[in-house]
Amino acid sequence: MPHDDAIRDVTEYTISVVVPVYQGERTLTAVVSELAPLTQGAVTPDGVRYRISEVILVHDNGPDHSDTVMRALERQYPFVSILWLSRNFGQHAATIAGMAISTGRWILTMDEDGQHDPSSIGAFLDTAIRERAGVVYARFTNERPHGLFRSAASKSSKRMLGAAFHLPDASQFQSYRLVRGDMGRKLAEFAATGVYLDVALSWVTNRVATVPTRLRSADGRVSGYSLPALFAYFWRMVLTSGTAGLRAVSVLGGVIALIGLAIAVYIIVSPEVGQDRETAGWASTIVVLLLCSGAVLVSLGIIAEYIGVSLNVAMGRPLYLVVDNPETIMPDDGQVAAPATPRPDRTDPAPGAR
Repeated sequence: MPHDDAIRDVTEYTISVVVPVYQGERTLTAVVSELAPLTQGAVTPDGVRYRISEVILVHDNGPDHSDTVMRALERQYPFVSILWLSRNFGQHAATIAGMAISTGRWILTMDEDGQHDPSSIGAFLDTAIRERAGVVYARFTNERPHGLFRSAASKSSKRMLGAAFHLPDASQFQSYRLVRGDMGRKLAEFAATGVYLDVALSWVTNRVATVPTRLRSADGRVSGYSLPALFAYFWRMVLTSGTAGLRAVSVLGGVIALIGLAIAVYIIVSPEVGQDRETAGWASTIVVLLLCSGAVLVSLGIIAEYIGVSLNVAMGRPLYLVVDNPETIMPDDGQVAAPATPRPDRTDPAPGAR
């Protein structure tokens, strides 16, 4: 359509890049320097013009000196802004915090470790426009630098989650993603504590696409997530998926009841078909007790987790908390910051005025 082509020629899509930073002291400078040329404008393979309008670095209180690097980048690049969180809230919460203050027509989320290649951004945008997708995930064509067991466990758990809880293919979930800006910002308004970002995105769109890209690992860095941390993320996906976990408890109770019924039928029928009438029943009793008690404990645990999530929301526990630059409160050099000298031509506003 000529008219559509003309609109595409003059339209420039703005992209806000959100980078949650936990351990970016060694890698963050290179990531931002790669993004810098794209702030001047670029063209996708399909001829769509786009520009990175801002790079939002969200400080998630990691163990290294990422904050020092972030301040230097903010001074060096006018398109860089920093969002300071009061403590470590986790990657998903930090990402949502950055999405909440973004202004671009699209939001690109990526890691700070340099493994996500910015040259794929054009392909992300082309796919989003072509398929009218609300979310576009990276589909890595090479394996992550993890062990065989770790990779297999991650893939199988995501597939199982998608099949059991009727989610989109959870194996598509990646932290390198392109999200519609309006959708991402509205999602950030209602996202509650404990939410799993990709599950929340599945609540607001069913148009999901993927783009093939290569995962870089030039520095040899592997994931910092331990197995307990990965299990915690998996469990958060289960809880965020809604009441499917509670329905699974009901199914578990039904299965145990059927097993009990089968054992009862066996006990009643076996003497009638010539089996020993004096067979001791302690073994079957112990098995039934173990099955039932285990099912009850698992069910109580799942219900307790749901109650805990609801309690956190009811108590007002925040998903994240944005604070001022810690350097203005607690200078790194240990010296007390000197009070700002008021300019003679400035009239201070009254308290509470803007």
